[in-house]
Amino acid sequence: MNLPNALSAGRIAITPLIAVLPFSSSWQLRLVAFVLFTVAGITDYIDGRLARSRKQETDLGRMLDPLADKALLVGTFVPMYMLADDFPFETPLGRVGLPLWIVAVVLGRELFMTIFRQMAARRGVVIAAIGPAKWKTGFKLVWQGSAYFWFFAATLAAARNWSNGAWHGFALFNGIVGTLTMTAAVVLTIYSLVLYLRSFGSVFAASPSK
Repeated sequence: MNLPNALSAGRIAITPLIAVLPFSSSWQLRLVAFVLFTVAGITDYIDGRLARSRKQETDLGRMLDPLADKALLVGTFVPMYMLADDFPFETPLGRVGLPLWIVAVVLGRELFMTIFRQMAARRGVVIAAIGPAKWKTGFKLVWQGSAYFWFFAATLAAARNWSNGAWHGFALFNGIVGTLTMTAAVVLTIYSLVLYLRSFGSVFAASPSK
């Protein structure tokens, strides 16, 4: 258990809190959820860099890191979807929620790519992350962070009766950021999947390696 693996294990350990705390009516606990999500997102970036720079890539790390990523994705999408009607993004064009089809596209793509990579590995092919997929991950994290911050900020605003222009300006800013990054993440989710299939689809014409 080296440091990169410990960070991945830590992300898995805090994911249940990240998933559950937004359902509290307390703005303090929703703030804690946002902070924990931010920590998880930062450590997701750090553990990979540490493993490569320290040459500490291990079989355990190859198992823990994607497991932590998938757990965090599902853990955040549950409250994001279930609370979308109560906490939609505010934009100049109206309120934007989280349609079920977007959840299905994002989660379905991740499940498919997990299976796709495993099947390719059995045929001796390693599918590394491509540029659009990395950008997809970045936009997705900002989108998730915007939603989690909105859970906290909107709850605090309701408790303090904030209704001035500054608050509405911030609400629009957060909503625009969340909506744009959600759109970019969904587009790149589909685009990167097409690129993977185009580049590696022929792998499955070969027999699995013994």
